[in-house]
Amino acid sequence: MKITDIFTAYSSEIKEVEKELFAIFQSDAFLIPMIGRHIISSGGKRIRPLFLLLSADLCGYKGSKRILLGAIIEAIHTASLLHDDVIDGAQTRRGKTASNVLWGNQIVVLVGDYLYSNALKLAVEQKNQKIMEALSSATTRMTEGEILQLHKTADPDITEDEYFKIISAKTGVLISAACKIGCLLAEKSDDYVNALANFGLKTGIAFQMADDILDYMAKENDLGKKLGKDIEEGKITMPLIQLLKSATNKEKLELIKIITDTGKGLKSNKNHKNYQRIIELFNKYNSIAESFKIADVIVREARSELDIFPPSQAKDAIITMADYSMSREK
Repeated sequence: MKITDIFTAYSSEIKEVEKELFAIFQSDAFLIPMIGRHIISSGGKRIRPLFLLLSADLCGYKGSKRILLGAIIEAIHTASLLHDDVIDGAQTRRGKTASNVLWGNQIVVLVGDYLYSNALKLAVEQKNQKIMEALSSATTRMTEGEILQLHKTADPDITEDEYFKIISAKTGVLISAACKIGCLLAEKSDDYVNALANFGLKTGIAFQMADDILDYMAKENDLGKKLGKDIEEGKITMPLIQLLKSATNKEKLELIKIITDTGKGLKSNKNHKNYQRIIELFNKYNSIAESFKIADVIVREARSELDIFPPSQAKDAIITMADYSMSREK
């Protein structure tokens, strides 16, 4: 099954999700829907709602609640992106001017807060305690992940375990919640719910790892952000963790200086030179390839979580989505 076939098959439902998403932005405070139009028109593949729709199909649920809950999931994701852009001082998002640049940090933080609260309010109205627990747990862990990431900014001593905690919270938990909710809507037993939740968590980790790797190797237009932005912001991701393990003592000292300088806010015309030096060392030690190998293992583990489900077109489709995390640039 091709990934393009999946996006095509679900395009009409994704459009319905976007309509509901825009409804979540509705408010008498005119800036909220204005920012909503800006964000929604910026595009995005709506990966998280798609995982919810695929999980619902895998478990046999076809009802309309999947659309609303897909929009709620995307609203929570969008709120986190708004806050991320403020924290990171981002200039662009998906190739367009970031909302915080257009409207300022204060407004954008408040709009993010509005999205979180309105999305969770709509979730409460569904009167499903397990779904509410999945969403509230995910949003709590997402915030914890952002705080941990800030704490580990420009820290060359970050461990793989700490990195995985950060990306599990930043990306894994919401995709996990999306998959779990699709199953909860079908009222399947805990074995199926837990299998999909675990699948979503591991797939989300792989997606974030791929994004982190692509920051060092994708075409800038494809990624929708400036290449090397992670290291500029002091974010130590898997490729750099692998490089720090492999480098000589002299090279490690050089890397640590680059990392700590970014933590001190020393951004200058040396940034490009530093980025090129890191790429040179990546090539020397195959750090990118090693990072992909680790992510591939996680994808295989994710696929195995679905062994409990019998063969079906929906199962093939959701497994293809997991594989997609690794196929975007390889």
